[in-house]
Parts: sequence; C-alpha cells; structure tokens
Amino acid sequence: ALPGHLLRGLLPLLSVFRLERAEGAARRAGLSTQPIWRKLWDDVMKTRPPNSENITCWRKKFLETFFSNVLHGVLDISSDWRLNDQHFSPLLHSSPHVSQLTLCNMLQGAVELAAEHNQKVLENLAGSLRILKFQHLLSSDLSIRRSLVLLLHRLIHHGSVSQVSMYSWPVPDTVLLVLILSMSAGFWRSGNALAYHSSPCGLCREEDKAQSQESAPGQAERGCCNEREWSDGENQKGSPGAPKEADMEVNGCRADTHLNPVSSRPRSLSLQNQACEVPCNHTSVEGGSSPPHVSDQLSCHHLLRKTRRRMKSAVGKKRRCLRRNRGPRADPEDLYDFVFTVAREDNSGLLDKNSTTEGENTENWTSSSLGSPCTCHASCKKRGGSAGTFSLKAAHRFRSVSTLELFSIPLTGETCRTLSNLLSSWVSLENLVLSYNGLGANVFCILSGLRALSRRSDCQLRVVRLSDVFSHMPCMDLVRCVLSAFPQLHTLSVSFDLKNQLEGNSPQGIPSCSEAEIPESCLEQLEIRFPREPLHTAFLLPVLKASKSLQQLSLDSATLPCSQELGLLLEALKECNPDLKKLSFHDVNLAEHQKEVLLLLQDPVLQELTFSFCRLFESSTPEFLSEIINAVKRNSTLKSLKLPGNRLGNHRLVALADIFSEDSSSSLCQLDVSSNCIKPDGLLEFTKKLEGHIQQRGGRIQFTHLRLFQNWLDQDAATAQEALRRLQAVCSVVNDSWDSSQAFADYISVM
Repeated sequence: ALPGHLLRGLLPLLSVFRLERAEGAARRAGLSTQPIWRKLWDDVMKTRPPNSENITCWRKKFLETFFSNVLHGVLDISSDWRLNDQHFSPLLHSSPHVSQLTLCNMLQGAVELAAEHNQKVLENLAGSLRILKFQHLLSSDLSIRRSLVLLLHRLIHHGSVSQVSMYSWPVPDTVLLVLILSMSAGFWRSGNALAYHSSPCGLCREEDKAQSQESAPGQAERGCCNEREWSDGENQKGSPGAPKEADMEVNGCRADTHLNPVSSRPRSLSLQNQACEVPCNHTSVEGGSSPPHVSDQLSCHHLLRKTRRRMKSAVGKKRRCLRRNRGPRADPEDLYDFVFTVAREDNSGLLDKNSTTEGENTENWTSSSLGSPCTCHASCKKRGGSAGTFSLKAAHRFRSVSTLELFSIPLTGETCRTLSNLLSSWVSLENLVLSYNGLGANVFCILSGLRALSRRSDCQLRVVRLSDVFSHMPCMDLVRCVLSAFPQLHTLSVSFDLKNQLEGNSPQGIPSCSEAEIPESCLEQLEIRFPREPLHTAFLLPVLKASKSLQQLSLDSATLPCSQELGLLLEALKECNPDLKKLSFHDVNLAEHQKEVLLLLQDPVLQELTFSFCRLFESSTPEFLSEIINAVKRNSTLKSLKLPGNRLGNHRLVALADIFSEDSSSSLCQLDVSSNCIKPDGLLEFTKKLEGHIQQRGGRIQFTHLRLFQNWLDQDAATAQEALRRLQAVCSVVNDSWDSSQAFADYISVM
C-alpha cells in the first residue's frame, strides 16, 4: 500500500525474496523491476549472458540461472546480502521460473532434485519446465539411475517437459542413454529393473484409481490386475529374490492403461495378452557393444512368463508354447539385461519359424506396437530383430516429449536399433535432431523407424535434422531416402562436413536411394550442406517436383560442375516451386554467375535472399555493383538481403546506401553485411549517406535491421562508436566486439 514514489526508492533495497514478493505491488503501481533484476544479474552472475539484447524478462533470466547455479553448487548465496534471507529457500522460490534446465557430469542435480526434501521443488518444476538438457554425462551407479528415473517420470510422464536434448557424450553409457531415450519416448515399467521401484508412483495410483472407478463392469478384470501388480510390488520389497508367477502377466495386462496424452486415442500393444518364453541366446550383435560385466549374468529369468496364444494361418488351431525352467531372478540393477538381452531373446524366439508359427504374425506385431523391426543390417535380418530392440510388451505408455536432440553422441548399431524401434511408435514426436552421432550405415536403421512411424495416422513428426562429419552416401540420395520414407515432413536438413571415400551401397534388401520414388510431399523447408559435392540439378529435380509447397531452400558448400548448372536450377525452381520465399547459398562460388545473381535479385516472389561467402565480387566489374543496387531498388517484394563474407569493403558498402534513395521502390527491411572488411570510416560514411536519403524521403523508410558482425570496427573505436550511435537512431544494429588483428593472425597461422 506504499505510495509509488516510496516504493520506487524501496525496491532496490530489497532482498531477492522480498523483491519477488513485491513484484505484484510494483506492477500495480506502474513500476518496472527490470532494471533491478538486471543489476542483480551484473552483481551476482558477473557475466554477460548470450543474446542479451533478446532478453525480455530479466527477472525470469536471473531466477532461472540462479536456480541452476545453486543446484550445481557454483553459487554461494552467502556471497551477497540480497540472496542471504532466512525466509528465502533458493531452489523452492526460484523453481516456478525455470523453463530450461541442464543436468551434467554425474547427474548430481538429478540426485538433489529427487531427494525427499525437494519434493515441492520437483512439483514446481513439473509445471514450469519445458526443456531438459543433459551435457557431458558420465557413467552412473544404481542409486543415481534410481534418482534419474524418479526425475524423468515426474517431469516427463507427469510433467510439462516437451524437449529432451543431450550434448557432448564421447563415450556414452549405453544403459543410461537407453534409459533416457526410452523414458523420453513415454515408456516406463514399474516393478522391474527399468523403473527401480516396486510400485507405481502416487500420481500413477491416482490415475489408475480414477480409471477403475470410471470403467464398466466388464473392465473389472483389469482393475484386479492393477491391484495384483501393486501387491506383487510390495512383495518384491520383502523378498526380492522370490520369483513372481504373475509379474509379466500383470504388467502385460496393464500395458495400455497409461496412455500418451499427446495422442488423441489409446494405443494398446498387440501382444499385451501374449507371452512366450524361449531359450536364452547370448550371441553378440554386430555393430553394438555389451558391457563386459553383463555377459556372465544373463539368464532366462527376464523372459516373458505369460503364455501366448498362437494362431496357425491355415486352420486357426491354438496351442501353448512350452514353458522353460525358470532361473533365479536377477539383480534388479541390471538394466542392460532388460533393455537388450530380453529383447534379443524374445525377438529371436518370435521369428524362429522352425519352432513356432509366430513368425507369421510378426508383421502385425511390429506395425501395431514397435513398427517394422530394423532389417537394414545383415545382423538384424539374421537374428530376426535387433539386439537393441526395446521390449514394450510389459512397459506402460505415458506422456512423451515432442522434441529429441542428440548432439555429439556416438550411436552404436545396438543403440540405433533401439532408437529406431522407439521412433516407430513415438507419435508425439514433432522434432528430431541427430547431429554428429557417427551414424554411417546405421542411418538406414533410423530411416526404418521413421518409415514405420509415418504409417501411423496420429504421427506428428514434422522436422528432421541430420548432420555428421562423414557422409555415408551422396547428400541427394539421403534426401530422397528420407522423403520417400517420410513424405509428411515440413522441414528436412541434411548436413555433412566431409565426403566418405568409402561410400557404401544401400543395405541388402533396400532399393538404391538414388532410385527411390518420392511421393508428393509436404516439405516446406529444405537445407542441404554438401561435403564439397557437385550440385547436379538433375538429381535435385525429383525432390523439387515432389515438394510443391517448398518455401525455403538452402544450399551449402556445393560446387557447380558447369557454368549452366545454376541457370538450370533457377529454371527448375521457377517451374516446380512457384511459392519459394527464401533462397540461400553459402560457400558456393558464384563469381562467374553474375547473370543468375541478378535474375534472383529481380525475382518477384522471393522475400529473403542470401549470398553468404559466395565470392560475388571476386572477378566483377564496377557495373555489376550498380546493377545489383538497381535490381534491389526496383524489387518491392524482397524484404531481406544477406551478403556476409563477400569482401564488400568500404566503397561497396557506401554504394549500397543508394538502395534507399528517394527514387527507390525497395521494401528492404534487413541488410546483413557481416564479415566484409568494413572499417569505421566506411561505416560512418554509409551512415551519413543513409541519413541523407531518409531526410529526402521525409523519414519514410522500411529499413529496420543492420547486421555488422566480424568487421574491422575495432581499428578506430571513436569513429565506430559515432557511426553506431547515429545508425541506431535509424535502425536496429547488431554488432559484436571482434578483434580483427587476432582473427587475421589466426587466418595466417592456418594458411
């Protein structure tokens, strides 16, 4: 109830706890606390946050970073009196503002958040957290994995996390990686090694109770199953070594009780009422690796215990599979056995047509639960499935994330096959990013999962980004493969640094990607980074023809095999993609293609055009620059022109100011002249000329953004500051503090 002038003087004197509580009062008084939170950031964090010019709420930025720093023990709250308040619980009071969280190293943060005393913190995160990241992970023990399972189950299955990203894991722990992937996909099985718990969580119990109350009398049997499972879980606590007859049976009965809320309808697993035990098979699998401590522990105790009914295709006779003698139950911490061994043995038994007719039903099983098993490698085909296949028959399906990103994490053959099977039924997934994973030929395994996913009517995947150091096949072949497998994509990005000299053919049984037919696709954005491969329009043409809705095309690091190639590409784009709005060339030598460059600048449909490091003026005449300026002046459609890395220099930059002259009909809003050897005096002259054109036009100009990254503005700081100050009165200027002398020294050192 304080008057506004008193409140304004009081706010900077408050602790973080008091300032947070006074936020509402300040808002009602028409006061902004943003400057105070910004000063808090400077005083406490003592760093400049990346993209600080785009931060709209310093309160959220501070509290989110504060939460992370306290969680990981890198910030001492006693270091500043504003943080050291007896009423202030750092994690509890900052958690409602956390939308993004990174866990790293030994997952100490996960252990802390899963602790009993932080239950309220975890509840807050379940409502606020949207992005969960893992970085630089190390191997973990059972207790850490138990905490991680609790965390993922609460934040993903019963929370709001929509994106899981993993970064920089040079030697990934297979068990931990598969655990994160499977729970991100919405799978969790209580009562075994995967869950590390003997009974469902409280929220699961509440959901089951609500469902059982709403179920019809005919569903009473399922409710009985749930009660038996909880009872079995409690019994397991008392005697973990005792075998349970109904363990898998109960889990199978419950397989479809937890549904993915992202989906619009329930999805039950086709074998939830079938189970068959088969002999153990410990043969190693090509392309994968098994931890050595597991090999001596494999036993048949993990096999499915529920008897399956099998149908003979001809006469429909039913029979029971023979039960095998059960061995002792394994140590519940052996997650590797569950994820890999059970799936290997189960799939081998399913597809052994000499001993059972179940192989005839395999296609139905895979299409309804896992999707088609990977048949890309000889090892997969020989075994009838992948050793990395994730067993879903006894797993529960919960809410899953919509974005999965894996950066710099090597994926073995087994892990790829596990991921492929998860992808095949991951209908909530909208964005998939696989970057620098060393896929090689395993990319076909990923495509197999995507192909199965594309057949799902409720599939939501729209964005796929694949990048790696070496390309296993020509880029255009991979693009055709992906689009033929998944024509529903809206965005496809394929990027490779280097060409693999040992490029192989498509795996046996898969047609050559260069011959794959592409159905009419929904593609709107296509990005291709060629590993210095020649760009042949004839190879790109089938993709363009199939992508009538294409609006953005980016071609990077391609070579033009002949002088006519770019002209052929422009003709193809005009004919096949009349709605193309954005076209980008990066690191493509266009020095000898001035005619085509001018045609693009005159295009009446393009709104954004990028020539990045394309050597535009390497062998050009002065008339070419004038033609560029005149073409842009007459184009009322072009909104953004990006020319980074083309050695404009001062004189060409000054000439570009004429784009905004009084006789211009240009609608250009954004101009990017980064990395163009621009000096402070040239920028100042450009600014003065631009001011003159604006004055002649009566202040009416649409120019709003100028990008100046990595130019030589540090050579005369005073002149650069004056130019930037005057420019900022005209448009938004994005600049950086770049040391041009150091950059030049680095360039010389690698020549």
